[in-house]
Amino acid sequence: MVTQGSDVALQRPDWRRQSATRDLTRVPDPKPGLHPYPEPRTPTPGPRPGPEAVSSVFVTVGTTSFDDLIACVLAHDSLQIIQSLGYNRLVLQIGREKVVPEPFSTESFTLDVYRYKDSLKEDLQKADLVISHAGAGSCLETLEKRKPLIVVINERLINNHQLELAKQLHKDGHLFYCTCSMLPGLLQSMDLSTLKCFPPGQPEKFSAFLDKVVGLQK
Repeated sequence: MVTQGSDVALQRPDWRRQSATRDLTRVPDPKPGLHPYPEPRTPTPGPRPGPEAVSSVFVTVGTTSFDDLIACVLAHDSLQIIQSLGYNRLVLQIGREKVVPEPFSTESFTLDVYRYKDSLKEDLQKADLVISHAGAGSCLETLEKRKPLIVVINERLINNHQLELAKQLHKDGHLFYCTCSMLPGLLQSMDLSTLKCFPPGQPEKFSAFLDKVVGLQK
């Protein structure tokens, strides 16, 4: 958990360090006839983009509190990996987080932080990668905008239907999912080009899908 005055939120990544966590399962390649995300951006280690080429990661926890996710994303190794992949902007929507991380901006990296907005549409539209809690609304909104999505499971939830939702959407090839401890490894191993578009404009089908996942339908 991030605490006020902690170095975690304000640390600048040391690009000489490397994370050792790497192994997570990927979704399979798209089947014939299924279209992957249009022109998927799969950042690779190398020269980072210049100041005019913004590549953004958007992290959202919705209206909930998910301190572990915010702390994980702001950890030294995670920041190091995010920038090494070519991303130079990180936007955190922190909800009811107890301590607000301090934003900062350097020549090569920017951190923006806020609690809530009336709409996440603009941030989702600008994002090149979305890291989200497993709320159904956040998942649907992100997938409908055809944004690469990593869902992070909150292991502190007792009746975790969110895990079943993430598992099924992962099985169908629409997103990646992990726990907080597995996030750094997934960021390094993921291949965004393997993700398949979620059919847009079908909220009733998504609702039926949710009912089936949580056991309201047989």
